[in-house]
This record gives sequence, structure tokens and C-alpha cells, in this order.
Amino acid sequence: MSVGESMEQRAQEFAARYKAVREELGRVIVGHSEIVHGVLTCLFVGGHCLLEGVPGLGKTLLVRTLAQTLDLNFSRIQFTPDLMPADILGTNMVVETAEGGRTFEFQKGPIFTQICLADEINRATPKTQSAMLEAMQEHKVSAAGKVFPLEEPFFVMATQNPLEQEGTYPLPEAQLDRFFFKLVVGYSNRDDLNEIINRTTRGVSIEPKKVMDGREILKWQQLIREVIIAPHVQDYIVRLTLATHPGGEFAVEAANQYLRWGSSPRGAQTITLAAKVRALLAGRYNVSFEDIRRVFLPALRHRVILNFEAEAESIDPDQVLTDILKAVPEKGGDAKVA
Repeated sequence: MSVGESMEQRAQEFAARYKAVREELGRVIVGHSEIVHGVLTCLFVGGHCLLEGVPGLGKTLLVRTLAQTLDLNFSRIQFTPDLMPADILGTNMVVETAEGGRTFEFQKGPIFTQICLADEINRATPKTQSAMLEAMQEHKVSAAGKVFPLEEPFFVMATQNPLEQEGTYPLPEAQLDRFFFKLVVGYSNRDDLNEIINRTTRGVSIEPKKVMDGREILKWQQLIREVIIAPHVQDYIVRLTLATHPGGEFAVEAANQYLRWGSSPRGAQTITLAAKVRALLAGRYNVSFEDIRRVFLPALRHRVILNFEAEAESIDPDQVLTDILKAVPEKGGDAKVA
């Protein structure tokens, strides 16, 4: 069996297992197909996800159902202005020993899990939000002079309400950058809303079945990184990212007019990994230009900062990024790509 045939078979197996997880989620979650796909993409590349939407749209239910479907440990942290870092990470407690003495013992907080739902994360103070940074980036917690590794796979699925701004603290750019995707959860349509009512008001409870475990997720994470990306396709990602930098060599008109800051290198890394997932789901083991376009908005909408003119004209990041996507051609001439 050739290497190509082996990779193709693994791609088909991944697509089948991915479909099984989506179908099981669909038994509980009604609609929001692109949101479910975005969350699963984050999961299979080992990234964190930020879900933005008004209350009651099923964000919490989605994350809880995902944990049940994947047989992963799950914890929920409800962020409030009085939440302290120790409430998340844990703290030293005085405990009695078997000999009758006393000693300090570290009691782990709710961050020690595999899927952590950070509900309304923008309600916590910056000090508490910063407690999440090391866990999200390093997959470990430093407390009481020791380092505690987190169990793999580890994901943070955070939600925030875009409407209620009283008593909220906007997430710092450094923390936003650590979220793989930012997904905007919209309202359900007519058919989906009818189905939601049918499922939730008739006394019938649907329990999702366990489809996959953490060990299998780690296997697929490795496969995704083996997907091939041609130099000219990778250069398209590079030029798209550079096009978000106002005043830069590759900046397009929309970026110069409406952006104050462009995407970090993490944006290009995110587009690459997410596009590899799209390729595998299509049964391919090489990334296409269309794969890149499909993941461009959720990968970068939280990584660009609007200027005053954009805010004054009520321009949102998606509008600017869509203009950038239209302006940057697939072929960009000669490029120095390793």
C-alpha cells in the first residue's frame, strides 16, 4: 500500500468518525450546523473556541452535549465580577494528616478538566481572565509553587453575551488571540424553532451516546497536521494575513481604511489547521483555496481591531474581512516559500 493510499484511507476514516459525532450532536442540538462544525474543528485541532451570542441560543447545551458525546470530563465555570483566580485554578487547603498533624494540600479547581465551559467569560475581572491564559496556552497550571499539567485533550469553550455590557470587562487582545475560532451564534429559523419546541416541551429527554474518547481525538489531531499544503496555497494564506495589516506591503484598501491592527501569526496558523480539517472532510489530503476561504472569517474576526472610522460607520470585522477576501487573488506572483 502506498503512502498516498494509506493517507486517503485515514482521511475517509476521519470523515466518517467526524460525521458520527456530528450526527449524535444533531440528536440534541437543532440547527446551527456551521456553529457545530466550527466547534468540532477547534476540538480536532486542539484549539479553544469563543462563542458569542445572546442568551438562550443553546451555547451551553452544545458544549455539555459535546462532552457527553466524546466521553470527556466536563466542568462549567460561571464567570461573575467577584470570581477570583483561586476559584478557577484551585488553592492550598489545610488538611489533617493520618498522624494528627496538619499540612497544606492543593485542591484543584474546575479548570482541571478536559472540556471547560467558561460561561460569560467577559463578566470576570481582568485578573481572573488572566488566570485562564496559562491554562489555555500551556495546558498547565502554576499554583502554590508547583506546576500541574492538565489532562489531554484539553479545551476551553467560552461564551460571551454581546448585548449586556454593564458589569463586563472586554477580553484583552492577548486572550482573544488564544481562541482558535470566534463563532457568532445567531437565531434559529422557523423550522428549527418549531423542532426545538417539539423536543423540549413534551417531557422527552434525549441523552447523547458516547461516540469517541480522548485517545481517539489525540490521534486525529496528529493526522490533521500531516495533511499536505502546497507552497502556492500556503502563500495565499500568508498574503491574506498580511492583507489585514494596515499600511503594510500587502494591505488592501479595506484594511487601510477600517483597521487599526491586523492579525497576528496565530491567525495564519489557525487558517492553515482549519483548512486541513476541511480537506480531510472532503476526502482529500491536500488543502485547496476553497478550504481557506471557508475558514477565513471565524479564524480572523477576533484578531483584527477596527479603527474609529469603522466604528463610526458601524462596520463590523466580518465586513472588512469579506472585502479583504475578495481583494486578495489566489495567485500572487513569485514567493519565497520554504
